Amino acid sequence: MITCSLTYKVDPYKLPEFEAYSKAWIYLVNKLGGQHHGYWLPHEGANDMAYAQFSFPSLAEYEVYREKMAADPECQAAYAFAEKNRCIVSYERSFTRPLFKGATPAELGMM
Repeated sequence: MITCSLTYKVDPYKLPEFEAYSKAWIYLVNKLGGQHHGYWLPHEGANDMAYAQFSFPSLAEYEVYREKMAADPECQAAYAFAEKNRCIVSYERSFTRPLFKGATPAELGMM
């Protein structure tokens, strides 16, 4: 599994627009074969930072998603919406792999 983590700097005066954009992408990522884990919008603290995560079974499947996304009219409409209202100032994207299973220190050779 590969997870894409996004950190957004958003315009705090355009949070309703960013929330609409976010809802669209939750739908779109799921529609195109990914699993969206949600958006985290500003609430307390910094009012211009938001976060999102979504996953695909592999990097290869993420690349297929990118190809589908480029040709999808709904995806293009979502991009155009954000560009038109300028709710996103900037963003950073990184890819990680989850680690879900723990082990005892003895199992890991620490003892």
